[in-house]
Amino acid sequence: MELWATGNLEARLVAVLVLTPKGVTAEELDAMVRSPGFMQVADWLDAYVVRKHPDKEPLRLAWMVDDDPWVARAAWSLTAVRVDVDSDGLDLPVLLERIETEMASVVPELQWTMNHALVAIGIHHEEHRARAMAIGEALGIYRDDPVPKGCTSPYAPAWITEMVRRHG
Repeated sequence: MELWATGNLEARLVAVLVLTPKGVTAEELDAMVRSPGFMQVADWLDAYVVRKHPDKEPLRLAWMVDDDPWVARAAWSLTAVRVDVDSDGLDLPVLLERIETEMASVVPELQWTMNHALVAIGIHHEEHRARAMAIGEALGIYRDDPVPKGCTSPYAPAWITEMVRRHG
């Protein structure tokens, strides 16, 4: 936590790598999510600490209604993982509605994790795939982004289509 407190990019990255998710209280994690300072730090914090924290689900629920873009970004990232791994208890139509009404007006960093949730719904839930594709098409976010060879487009309709094709 002393490394995190420095605010230094490299120190925060090291802090994330040495932190034990169970060793961080929910209150400490909430404060960290609110102040990453750098996108890479937010990504690492999410991947190595938030997703493995024992209180991730209660935090996700609280964060889903928070106005702080860093916090909302973490909430949508956790939501995308929930859709991928175990979507029991998630109201997917409500999530799709939120994505449809909110995604175009939020900051790009938050759009990224909302897009991941949209794609996860489209890939893993055939009954919602057409709506997820339609939302992605209507929003058009990432439509014109260049895609490196061998990668999947971040444009939701292309991403969903490719992943469904790959996994049959």
